[in-house]
Amino acid sequence: MTHIMDHLHFRVTCMASPDTKHWPDGWSLLREALLNPRVSPEKLNEALREARARQPLPVLWLLGKAQAGKTSIIRALTGSTTARIGNGFQPCTRTARFYDFPSEAPVVRFLDTRGLGEVAYDPSEDIHYCESQAHLVLGVIKATDIRQDEVFEMLRQIRKRHPEWPVLMIQTGLHEAYPPGIEHALPYPYDQQPWPLQVPHDLIRSLQAQRDRLGKLPGPALVHWVAVDLTLPEDGWKPVNYGLEALWTAIDKVSVLGLQARLQGNPEVRDAYTRAAHPHIVGYALAAAGIGALPMVDLVGVPAIQAKLLHSLAVLYGQRWDGRTVSEFLSLLGMGVGASYVARLLSREVVKLIPGWGYTAGAMWGATTNGATTYALGQAANAYFARRRRGAPLDATAIRHTYTEALITGVNVLKSLPRT
Repeated sequence: MTHIMDHLHFRVTCMASPDTKHWPDGWSLLREALLNPRVSPEKLNEALREARARQPLPVLWLLGKAQAGKTSIIRALTGSTTARIGNGFQPCTRTARFYDFPSEAPVVRFLDTRGLGEVAYDPSEDIHYCESQAHLVLGVIKATDIRQDEVFEMLRQIRKRHPEWPVLMIQTGLHEAYPPGIEHALPYPYDQQPWPLQVPHDLIRSLQAQRDRLGKLPGPALVHWVAVDLTLPEDGWKPVNYGLEALWTAIDKVSVLGLQARLQGNPEVRDAYTRAAHPHIVGYALAAAGIGALPMVDLVGVPAIQAKLLHSLAVLYGQRWDGRTVSEFLSLLGMGVGASYVARLLSREVVKLIPGWGYTAGAMWGATTNGATTYALGQAANAYFARRRRGAPLDATAIRHTYTEALITGVNVLKSLPRT
């Protein structure tokens, strides 16, 4: 045991030399992965699939008619654009489709059933597939559409077979029932009962009629209702995403999926780039954690995952990601961070050599450390790209501090995400 730790100490302390040819293997692997990837896309994608199988995505089943507002809900929850969402859907049955977000290293999957309310639509195939996948059912109905019999009947069938499943009913398109000249009521009043006076009478009547018509679903599980108006800036309604906070609150009430932690991070952060970067960082951290739990994946795989994360962040920020940028970023991280990175990367290999521990302990340690270091690298890169975008001075101390703090935060974030 002493010999093993001495060997690790030697490999890490050789970081004291500024000559890059003496950098230990782990740090060099990251640098080479950033500059010249050594893992084929096929092998990397295979490793990602295996990692995802060990950490399945939380799946939200959006059940509603066409034009009910399902895409607007996905856009509001993820912060993605409608165009990207539309291009990102993939078929999973003849009439159902799925959308993974973010696409390369997803943290959540949305299922969308199409055809509800259409002539000759047989929902049996969709129901069978989606029931085998979903963790939360979201019933989506437009507030002004009273013809929801197909949606309500499917919900009743689902709850007969799964009486323990909670259901979240989302009523959308509130402004379509506003009288002329009426704006959104502020503060948000739709979480109050009885309905406040500032809610238009016709809208109250429509919302309540839908709730009464659905009635009580079979089983004891919760049915929660929320009213939202999720629009685009060009639609002219302010605020856009009206009722989004109420939607997040409702999701938290009916599920333990940790969706807001996956998709938003700290709700107090308002910077659009940082908010957009968060799910990418979490997604790749989860992927690296999954790879860290696979004993047959060698040390090259994790740096390759981290390289893909940093490249995706550069694209998000509209920054050039070339050899000069890579070298600048690594130099800002510094040798101390390099030693920390290498120690964590190599520690799994050392643990595997300890009698009585072997691959199991090494895999557990690798999952935690690889996920945390990936999260920390992502946050450091986020700080780096944010400064470059603003034209601010590149403060090495601040970027290293971000990395160090994110190591601890990353462990906590990964632990707080429920396993599906």
